[in-house]
Amino acid sequence: MKKKHLPHPKPEIPKPKAIRTGYEEYSVAGFYQKFGDDYRNPQEADVRQVLELALAAINQLISKDNLILDLACGSGEVTLTLINLGYTNIDGIDPYTYNAYYQRTGKIAETYTFEDIANGVLNSRNYNLIICSFALHLLAESRLPALLYQISRIASNLIIITPHKRPEFKPSWGWICRQEIIFNRVRARCYQYIYPEKT
Repeated sequence: MKKKHLPHPKPEIPKPKAIRTGYEEYSVAGFYQKFGDDYRNPQEADVRQVLELALAAINQLISKDNLILDLACGSGEVTLTLINLGYTNIDGIDPYTYNAYYQRTGKIAETYTFEDIANGVLNSRNYNLIICSFALHLLAESRLPALLYQISRIASNLIIITPHKRPEFKPSWGWICRQEIIFNRVRARCYQYIYPEKT
């Protein structure tokens, strides 16, 4: 008689108010390793709205067929917004939530980490726009310069969506905030890279 092995139940995803507690309990990376396949951003509606406003603000810089990178793409909230707005050429990267991204968008996300990107893994590419939502505020400030330098080598336009004032960019890094849009406490900052002058 063959034994039937029942699948292990999936871990219950913490409710939105408990996500910060989840970070504290598991670490940020540990949280997404544990819950990444089923994670949904509880502020997705706000992300969608603020992204639409940000894209409208820079519409003279970006066209619908331009190549866009959804960096730390989560479960696809940015990509789905872009598709709904008519953008057609989108890459996704996320080392933790790539399964959730595929389930919702039908697109395969690459699994590079911020460390991989800071080490130059994307140097052969060129994007018209990079969008990073609800991720960079979790990165230690000491790691930002190397990451942003490598991003500047592959794109000159960057939108950061964040629930905090973090991350804060220093002028010496070359990224200039052209506009900030706030919707329900979610911020979208539109940056352009200007090669910093040597002093």
